[in-house]
Amino acid sequence: MPSTVEKLSSTRVKLTIEMPFDDLKPAMKRVYADLANRVTIPGFRKGHVPPAMIDARVGRATVIQEAVNAVLPQVYASAVEEHKLTPLGQPEIEMTNLDEAGSVEFAATVYVVPEFTMPDPHKIAVTVTPLPDTDEVVAQQIGVLRDRFATLAPADGPAAVGDQVTINLTGAQDGAILPDASAAGIPYVIGSGGMLDGLDEAVTGCVAGDVRTFTSTLVGGAHAGEPAEITVTVTGVESRTLPDVDDDFAQLVSQFDTVDEMKQDLAKAAANAARMDQLVEARDKVLDAAIAAAGIEVPEEVVAAEVEARTAQLRDQLKGAGLSLTDYLARTGDSARTLDDLEARTRVSVERQIRGEILLDRVADQEKVPVDQEDLTNLIFQKARENGTTPEQELEHMQEHNHLAAWMGQIRQSKALDTLVAKSKVTDTTGQRLDLARLVIRPESLAQPE
Repeated sequence: MPSTVEKLSSTRVKLTIEMPFDDLKPAMKRVYADLANRVTIPGFRKGHVPPAMIDARVGRATVIQEAVNAVLPQVYASAVEEHKLTPLGQPEIEMTNLDEAGSVEFAATVYVVPEFTMPDPHKIAVTVTPLPDTDEVVAQQIGVLRDRFATLAPADGPAAVGDQVTINLTGAQDGAILPDASAAGIPYVIGSGGMLDGLDEAVTGCVAGDVRTFTSTLVGGAHAGEPAEITVTVTGVESRTLPDVDDDFAQLVSQFDTVDEMKQDLAKAAANAARMDQLVEARDKVLDAAIAAAGIEVPEEVVAAEVEARTAQLRDQLKGAGLSLTDYLARTGDSARTLDDLEARTRVSVERQIRGEILLDRVADQEKVPVDQEDLTNLIFQKARENGTTPEQELEHMQEHNHLAAWMGQIRQSKALDTLVAKSKVTDTTGQRLDLARLVIRPESLAQPE
């Protein structure tokens, strides 16, 4: 089918597609048959209304338009393949000529992936965080377990560091109580931090019934980041006794019989987690470096459309939950405080995603990255672990929402990123060269359909 392409800009083209009118007739026949079953015309049974009567009732132009709509996807896809284009978004299509004795002509204007120079992965060098001291990590984890299994008893004296107090908090500004900055019955271990600046100093030395006031900066709610007068009432003080780290403790908190076995397992898990953290960091930094080197131009209209789609989706979700955007941002502690802040951050994310997908698709093409059933099965099991579902539920979700192509594309891009990382120079901040080629994961570094 004849077609030509006109380059309108570095990221936009116009496809002109010509199709013999006779090629449209099979689709028109199907449209007539469908309309014959839908329209009601006196004197004719449904399914037996002749085309001439349908033309008179709904108009021949309507029939032709429906037939055109039916064939356009395949005609457009063939032209895109013929000219080796990679569209970004949906095309704007108009019928530019209709001659029933000759041909039908369409013009499809669409944004496309621009030309760009692929970076040499061997010239990419990134630095990642070094592996932590495993003994220190294990000690921290054991400390958390000891805190969790501490025993409590009424304190003999005023509250001290390490004691657990039960408190009521009330926040106010200019004498007005802030409902979302007040709470009651909160257990708090003095010295543990993580709540309000000044709280430790206020409750240290208190006994049950004491009331203290201090000024602090709120960390959550609608007034997060603002100063407030805090009133803290201590309703209870208890001393904490931490369990000894012995074999009995190991049997209490783990599946192991001895402390040594427990520590070895914690050390192994910590080392594996740290290596995976390094790989995630390396993948992100290598991708960012490759994107920067490629200098891929992304059409502003494509970015704006995606930002608007994501914002609209969030609005719909919040509307269904009965929340305003301001309430949502306050409740989640989001750093964005306004819609403009959120859209600006979303824009950065969208631009990175589009550039990353373009780049990784090109890498996958050049490297002939394969994707097989085993890859898909692994992804389904991974999604099940992450979402707390079963593989069967994820498979059903994929089929119901027609995600197969998108998920296979996700796998292909992720394997392409693995290829980039393996060829790049990755060192930690101590100068140690990392061999990450043997570690392969599928992190959520690219947006996923749900």
